[in-house]
Amino acid sequence: MRIAMVTRRFWPLVGGAEMAMANLASEFRDRGHRITLLTARWEPSWPSEIRHRDIPVVRLAQPRGRGWGTFVYLRALTRRLVEMRDEVDLVFVSMLKHDAYAAVASRHRHHLPVVIRAEGGGATGDCHWHEEGRFGRRIRRTTTLADAHVAPSPAVADEMIAAGYDPRRLRTIENGVPVQPERRPEDRRRARAALSELHPALVAADHEPLAVYTGRLHPGKGLAELVDAWPAVLRRRPEARLWLVGEGEFERELRMMIRERELQEHVLLPGTFDDVGDVLSAADLFVLPSHHEGLSLALLEAMAAELPVVATEIPGNCRVVRDGVQGKLVPVRDPGAIAAAVLALLDDPEGRLRMGRAARRTAADEHSIGAMASAHLELFEQVLSSREAR
Repeated sequence: MRIAMVTRRFWPLVGGAEMAMANLASEFRDRGHRITLLTARWEPSWPSEIRHRDIPVVRLAQPRGRGWGTFVYLRALTRRLVEMRDEVDLVFVSMLKHDAYAAVASRHRHHLPVVIRAEGGGATGDCHWHEEGRFGRRIRRTTTLADAHVAPSPAVADEMIAAGYDPRRLRTIENGVPVQPERRPEDRRRARAALSELHPALVAADHEPLAVYTGRLHPGKGLAELVDAWPAVLRRRPEARLWLVGEGEFERELRMMIRERELQEHVLLPGTFDDVGDVLSAADLFVLPSHHEGLSLALLEAMAAELPVVATEIPGNCRVVRDGVQGKLVPVRDPGAIAAAVLALLDDPEGRLRMGRAARRTAADEHSIGAMASAHLELFEQVLSSREAR
């Protein structure tokens, strides 16, 4: 199968949706499918064509300036899809936003089936953006006409149906991640040594417990409550460290909070990583305090890395985390509960080990990238078959 994958943000921009598309592209390629990935050229200095994980990536023009840049990018995307119409069997788009709008609206020109995938739910999800974003409702009306729709969780599927997406063309395919080798004690030491060589701020001594968050720095991710929880953690475990790995619009506010609480020596914002493997290997536990979430790819990556988790008790998290089995569940917006859960895990090394192993089993058995890719490919085949039958 020849697949054009479209995601406006891609490497070196890193996030859950970007990583999901990269992992899927690699898995599709490994199974013999021909992949071309289309994305935006966010910086003029970036080359317009690269290979990422040996997959061709085409970066389309996007000048600076929000409205004008989006218009130019969408025009370039439409033109490229039309040019590729004899080289591609299907278009697969990440997010129900501008890219999906362009792919569906120009279908009469490129004549390719279009499958679109939602990313995230609740206040940070695509359906909420349709209500708040500029031209969001117009984009929603057009994207409902895609050949098929994918939701990353049942909760997001419910949001999409409520927003007008046809349940007959909607498939729930939950996120999957590459399965990691079993964790060994020396992996933690090796990862910490490697990170400290990469940057002097990324230092955590062997005796210092380390909690990490990876993902977008967004208010809806509950990071304000996590920072608020850390002084209580430090009162019991003054050597404890917290790394908030990622980028986003909430970074400035987080840095202010860290300074105001005098946490600069304990809470670090190191930016983004192409691969968070060493960050997860260096950690003792993972924290995801989101207010809303589909099925978080970052959470699954941490579980696949055999980390116990502290996560908020929301539907997406509860699909993979049972309290006391893969980690600890806490109420939303409750810094005290977050601190108590973190301390409970730090005080129980055997429990951390047991929960981490259970987390890895859950990720490997129920949420592998292989299963995610198979479900998408099955859907693509159905879409192509139904088109041929018309």
